Amino acid sequence: MSDTRRPPDSGAAGKNGKTGSRSTHGFGGDKSLRGEIDEQLLWAELVRRPLRGVLREREPMSRHTSWRAGGIADRVYRPADLADLAVFMRSLPEGEPVHFVGLGSNLLVRDGGLRGTVILLHGGLKQMRMIARNDANEACIYTEAGVASPKLSRFAAMHNFEGAEFLAGIPGTVGGALAMNAGCYGSETWRHVDRVLTIDRKGELSQRDASEYRIGYREVVLRTIETDIADGSAPSGPGTASANAQDFQRTAVPRISDEWFVAAWFKFAPSNGEVARRKVKHLLLTRIATQPLSEPNAGSVFRNPPGSYAAQLIEDCGLKGSRFGGAMVSPKHANFIVNTGTARASDIERLIEELRDSVLREFGILLKPEVCIIGEKNHGA
Repeated sequence: MSDTRRPPDSGAAGKNGKTGSRSTHGFGGDKSLRGEIDEQLLWAELVRRPLRGVLREREPMSRHTSWRAGGIADRVYRPADLADLAVFMRSLPEGEPVHFVGLGSNLLVRDGGLRGTVILLHGGLKQMRMIARNDANEACIYTEAGVASPKLSRFAAMHNFEGAEFLAGIPGTVGGALAMNAGCYGSETWRHVDRVLTIDRKGELSQRDASEYRIGYREVVLRTIETDIADGSAPSGPGTASANAQDFQRTAVPRISDEWFVAAWFKFAPSNGEVARRKVKHLLLTRIATQPLSEPNAGSVFRNPPGSYAAQLIEDCGLKGSRFGGAMVSPKHANFIVNTGTARASDIERLIEELRDSVLREFGILLKPEVCIIGEKNHGA
């Protein structure tokens, strides 16, 4: 359901049928009426300004992915801030492919490159601050999508809250963690999400409660009439959207691909900050001891299948240290593929396919990639 702490100009639904509360400002947190009005006036001023970010054409995506491999993007834009991003989104041609990228730590861009525009969030959407709440047992931390997940973990610990420690083990941004429900060490991102802020192609913002999403293992889906019908949670019968296609078209909210996460409010419990900081330090030492952090990699390549671990299955196939071109299965952790220095995206993708096929032949288990593979193959290579 939509957040009731909406600013004065928010409505229950936008012009395109979105059910989240709408606003024309940056949603920095719960404010007094005067504060909300002041912030909306500032936002209105910011979105009238010319673009303030950096636009580059024919940019190698190897500069923006942690694998240090990948083809050329038509355009990349690094916004100056959230208001600048809203202005830029409004300037895009209708139908322009758009790709949001944080640190590129869970991403493989094929050698043929990317058509359209890449939005680089890290360095631009970097605001993070505590938000006062009436609930004495919790606090909210407003964090924009370009903030590195480990930074949020440290921020929470420094302010004497617990629950964010696991984020120290996620080598990406908050935006990426929201998009895939990133998790490790027994916790997941969306366990701590109170609400989110998204942006659409028109540069309009939507504030949505966590309940508006269906959350799974490494999966986040915006609830629609269609998805609720699929999982049996939508109402049925005369007069409901499931009984009337025209009504469905009028009331359904857009799919997740029509919106991108630009910020979130995270809730964590108060605790002894020193204990939380020790946990963060312990998790970082564990990462150093068990993961190939000194070599370009994208974190876990595959999701863990039910009842097993992808790394163990790959290791049991005898594939630790196996190579294709400049890509290698890490001898330190079998669910990591590292770039030894000369890997092309095609080398990495080919090795991913070999690991998947080997595990399927040996154990009858089809591993699902955790990394996102996008772009065009270089057929001339």
